[in-house]
Amino acid sequence: MHCVYYPPEVGGLESHVHFLCRALAERGHRVDVVTSRSIDGAPPAEVLEGVHVWRTWFPGKSTAGWVAHAVGSLPRAYRTSQAVDILHAQAFQSIPPLQAVRALRGAPLVATLHTSHFLRLAAKPGWRTLLGRLVDGVDTCLAASREIADVAEALAPGRRVEAITNGVETSIFRRVEPTLAAPGEGVRRIVVPRRLFPKNGVEYLVRALPRIAEDVDVEAVLVGDGPERARLERLASELGVADRVRFEGARPHADMPGILSSAHVAVFPSLMEATSVAALECMACEVPVAASRVGGLPEIVDEDVGTLFEPADPEDLARRVSVLLRRSDLPAVGARARRRVVEQWSNARLADRHVEIYRELIARREAA
Repeated sequence: MHCVYYPPEVGGLESHVHFLCRALAERGHRVDVVTSRSIDGAPPAEVLEGVHVWRTWFPGKSTAGWVAHAVGSLPRAYRTSQAVDILHAQAFQSIPPLQAVRALRGAPLVATLHTSHFLRLAAKPGWRTLLGRLVDGVDTCLAASREIADVAEALAPGRRVEAITNGVETSIFRRVEPTLAAPGEGVRRIVVPRRLFPKNGVEYLVRALPRIAEDVDVEAVLVGDGPERARLERLASELGVADRVRFEGARPHADMPGILSSAHVAVFPSLMEATSVAALECMACEVPVAASRVGGLPEIVDEDVGTLFEPADPEDLARRVSVLLRRSDLPAVGARARRRVVEQWSNARLADRHVEIYRELIARREAA
């Protein structure tokens, strides 16, 4: 595996790759991950839950940083791939270094396209040709949502891209003892597990809170940090809801089941989104989800497990979330959400499908 970020980094991509690799290792496969040393103090090499992790130089989180990391990771990727059966690039940034390794090693190359960043770049004329060549330059291409798969197929006509929703480790993400103190009598708690970046749309949840508070006694717990935090704190004060918004900051992934289990509803006000691992984690913890009608979110959320609202529309968000919070059957809605994740998007199912894909490619290579 090649992935620019990996735990202890926190995020949907990092979580997906880690739990997939761990599941493959538990099935008896040798799994090596070449990633970046993006967090100071992370060891250059370690075995993390059965996965061999190799961290290479990383100059910074930017396009230039990704390019530099891709080039700098080549020696380690080449050494690590000496006896591999499959190369797997997790996100488009990881395709070029593994294309170079494939040319030398001959192992089949799989790529998975993640994140709204791919969609944003795919809309720019200067990037379309490059991304199309990357999609066309792998043996098998996967995508984290149907939307991403459709865009990738348009970039590389004639190529089939399989949409595989990211999985959740349902043995970890499940209803547990809440770790946040219970809200006051009659107060409904919203959790917003989003990093505070513009694309995640947390501003619109804050703008919706005064309207929600007219119907429901509510508080919002924002779990995540980012450059938007100071502006969102000011906005909450200006709107008179500072006492209803709690900024938890970034929390370790291991803390999330207890935090999620402390909430009545989770809200994802995203402006762009692939299939959200965080939303699936909430559902696995039996928390109903209210989400923007964008990207891959409508592929996992509907009125049976929560609700959908229009993106960047605080009025629609407030109306839909208020109705959801007032429902008397929220526990049943949450239970349906977990059943859906277990049946369709468990990490076990995800790992099994990856093994099928890998074996098909290995058989094809051996038959050639």
